[in-house]
Amino acid sequence: MSRVALVTGGSRGIGAAISTALKDAGYTVAATYAGNDDAAAAFTDETGIKTYKWNVADYDECAAGIAQVESDLGPVDILVNNAGITRDAPFHRMTPEQWHQVIDTNLTGVFNMTHPLWPGMRERKFGRVIIISSINGQKGQFAQVNYAASKAGDLGIVKSLAQEGARAGITANAICPGYIATDMVLAVPEKIRDSIVAQIPTGRLGEPEEIARIAVFLASDDAAFINGSTISANGGQFFV
Repeated sequence: MSRVALVTGGSRGIGAAISTALKDAGYTVAATYAGNDDAAAAFTDETGIKTYKWNVADYDECAAGIAQVESDLGPVDILVNNAGITRDAPFHRMTPEQWHQVIDTNLTGVFNMTHPLWPGMRERKFGRVIIISSINGQKGQFAQVNYAASKAGDLGIVKSLAQEGARAGITANAICPGYIATDMVLAVPEKIRDSIVAQIPTGRLGEPEEIARIAVFLASDDAAFINGSTISANGGQFFV
């Protein structure tokens, strides 16, 4: 029986690439989504990957959703915390609502998803927790105090979980993508997009599949000694 992987925000963008790559690697995959029913249905039709709708910012919804996934597919051994949102504004114009929306989804959402799964991983002596952070969690970004804070906080979660889970066979690692050719980035006006690409030494945007291949490796048995790490995938744009 193949291991079960759960990918949040897994029906679009980087999440969809990760879900598909994990399925192609032999995992049984479930993908969550927050609101786009049509995109989720199209993704399931195209890939055969089951999708589940809930808000990762709500702990009770996460616990109930995880229970349904495990009832349908079996115990979840691999969790990819990919779901994330932006609510950009310069700090002097940022509202408390914009702050809390991003923190609740991108940071607290990681707790909400990982916490219900942690006891089962410890009991089975195996687990993979993979968090999709961001280059902007490493270097900061104008008008993204909320987003940068959430993604930097995700790196702290990884470092702490790695220490707590190591003896139970659980690893926790982060991937920090740079600018990737997702619908969101490709929707940016061409002039702005060109200015972004000009900052990337490789001279191009990354592809979602390039991030997915890292996630597949981190999920594998071959990555058992990689724990608490942050892998940057940004085309040489920023070094830690």
